[in-house]
Amino acid sequence: MMKLYICSAFFLIGLNTLQAQKKSELIAQNQELKFQLDSIKRIVSTAQRNEKLGLLRAEEMQVQVKELQDANATLMKNLNSFATLSSQNSENITKTLATLKRKEKQIKGIVDGIASNDSTAIMTLTHAKQTLGENANVNVTNGTVIVSEKLDFFFDNGLGNKVSAEANTWLENIAKLIKANPKSMITVASLNITGELDLALQQATSIASILIKEYGVQGDRITAVGADGGLRESVQIKFEPDYKAFYDMAKGDVKN
Repeated sequence: MMKLYICSAFFLIGLNTLQAQKKSELIAQNQELKFQLDSIKRIVSTAQRNEKLGLLRAEEMQVQVKELQDANATLMKNLNSFATLSSQNSENITKTLATLKRKEKQIKGIVDGIASNDSTAIMTLTHAKQTLGENANVNVTNGTVIVSEKLDFFFDNGLGNKVSAEANTWLENIAKLIKANPKSMITVASLNITGELDLALQQATSIASILIKEYGVQGDRITAVGADGGLRESVQIKFEPDYKAFYDMAKGDVKN
């Protein structure tokens, strides 16, 4: 009986020891699980924080992307505007160059016309000396060649409107000179000191009539005028550039 009690006591002691050991193991496992749970919570917390940071960074990136897109759109718009403006400027420059070339051509035409008139004046002066003699009273003023003779060489005492025979012969050479210079316009001017402009005009008309009727000078090239000569009386045969044709040419160039 005593043995039974002793065995039971040992069994109970062993059972209590076993239970104490299992409880200790459970406590240790519980602590381990708690430690693991805390670790997991920390990991989850870190992950959540990183997620929030990632979202914030993503939002910032979206904002930056939007700003870059807007900046790129503005840049493209400016580039298009610049390209358009550059194209317009290029077109304007082309038009300006064309205008300058046209104006240069117009100016060249005018300059060439003036040079041609000067050349014609020199040629006319040379022809006059050859035709009328070296002693002929020939001058050049502002591109106009002027052949002069005394009034009484044409009209007796400078009066009346009947041209003398000697002057008529002289006018034949003038007609040759006129025909040798077909681009010149001719003005016959009678100048007196009496103020009788009607008489002066009649005298100039008589001389012009001889040139036209007797020596075949074209009538549309000759103009007769009477004028006050101041202190000198003379008849002047003027060889002038065709100013009307020149101005019409210049005007036409400017219009074009």
